[in-house]
Amino acid sequence: MKTLTQLVPRLKPLFARRAVRQQTDHDTLQCTVAYNRYGGYCVPLSSRHRPAAKKILANKVYEPLTLAFMRQNCGDGDVVHAGTYFGDFLPALSSALSPSGKIWAFEPNPENHRCARITLEINGIDNVWLTHAGLGAAPDEMPMQTVDASGRALGGASRLTTEPQRESTQVKIVAIDDVLDRDRRVSIIQLDVEGHEKEALSGALQTIKTHLPIIILEVLPQSTLTESDWFSSNILALGYVHVGNVHGNSIFSCDNHENSARS
Repeated sequence: MKTLTQLVPRLKPLFARRAVRQQTDHDTLQCTVAYNRYGGYCVPLSSRHRPAAKKILANKVYEPLTLAFMRQNCGDGDVVHAGTYFGDFLPALSSALSPSGKIWAFEPNPENHRCARITLEINGIDNVWLTHAGLGAAPDEMPMQTVDASGRALGGASRLTTEPQRESTQVKIVAIDDVLDRDRRVSIIQLDVEGHEKEALSGALQTIKTHLPIIILEVLPQSTLTESDWFSSNILALGYVHVGNVHGNSIFSCDNHENSARS
């Protein structure tokens, strides 16, 4: 058996070539792996300044109350989860599903999607259907802003925009109603789509009308979606009421979940 001393001279050129590739290949994924009580995560290094990444890198749970609520209320149905980011919700949610349950996860940011895919591999998760796309009212393509004006990654705050910018990238858009299997029961739709809630919900109206899932929205301060005529006519008119808030997320339900939703 060769000793480590004998192998080191042979390994040095290999690591040197690898280092050069990392410096010159823009497709190389720059990431690290961190853990908390739910599992392991592939965190993009470009996002290490973002709130969710900072929590995970500190071995903590991001939005623990949101996760606790979703774990408690997913029942025996499926969960729609967008945007997935690097998969910071996936280990906790996947372990709470029933044996037949499934997570339909959506992430349009290319780097985030690659990391989320690795997060699934790290944890051996096989009940998540991860789609590299954003959500909308119909199939489409849209520009997504993934970095700010200074070139710093937006991470989970990457957002779809109607105006292409120098810092934007073109991404695929799909509708929830077109992707989900018609025979699947959906218990929760959770959207963190940076102001694109109306479009995402428009593409899910058939699913919502059929299953009346709990709807969890990260409604941004500048968004007036939940006070709009569209939301009132298409969501509240189905019997939905606002039942609580967790970590800035608004929870809407047709059932009585007041005892589970923590303000």
